[in-house]
Amino acid sequence: MTPPDASSHIASLPVAGRVRTPAQILQLRAPPLPLWKRAFDLWTAAMITPFVVPLIGVFALVMLITEGRPVFYGAERMRTPRNSFTLWKFRSMRPDPDDWGVSGTDKQHRITRFGGWLRRRRLDELPQLWNLWRGDISVVGPRPPDRRYVEKYPEIYAQVLQTRPGLTGLATVAYGRHEEMLLARVSTAEETEALYCRACVPRKAHIDLIYQRNRSLWLDLGIVRRTLFPKRRASPQRQLRRGFRRAFGIAQRR
Repeated sequence: MTPPDASSHIASLPVAGRVRTPAQILQLRAPPLPLWKRAFDLWTAAMITPFVVPLIGVFALVMLITEGRPVFYGAERMRTPRNSFTLWKFRSMRPDPDDWGVSGTDKQHRITRFGGWLRRRRLDELPQLWNLWRGDISVVGPRPPDRRYVEKYPEIYAQVLQTRPGLTGLATVAYGRHEEMLLARVSTAEETEALYCRACVPRKAHIDLIYQRNRSLWLDLGIVRRTLFPKRRASPQRQLRRGFRRAFGIAQRR
């Protein structure tokens, strides 16, 4: 299945050349990890903990009553190409021992009523506050990848994971809706996996490396703002353009 033409906007963004192959992706080198990132993470965690912890308790109780156990879902994700951690979420799907790969149309029938409500608002990710305190993830960064993709694309993720994974990121706000629309067009787990690997992995890696080259406190604040207050009426094409050229003011760096 060929991705729609709208995704070609990624290739025209103001960065050093087009990114098409792992070798070209590796041409975007990351600067050293700034110390302010961890300070910002701890400050954010301290500010939101008094509000998030009660919500986690309420949602856990509702899920326990309406859906039963387990309340939480732990997934292995990679912090570095070799080091993994458990990323926590509220369980939003009925358990399936044969579950694998990214979430697409083939898994929609497993989403529970309360789990769907949480997912639409991204509230299923509130338990990741624990991961933030532990230092597994940052507030802003590339979304932590599954081990299968890190092992399949080691050259790409060796570069992407120079930045600590995040609760949200530039790829999330600039490409997330477009990714959802792409994956909604396929119906089987195999088709979802093939499309994700062909269209989503390289483009999200490209965006994550753009973030690495331009990261700053102001950029992080802009990404957080766009995560909390998305412009729902914007088309995926406009989100791609605005995410790079207008919302965050990323300038071309050579």
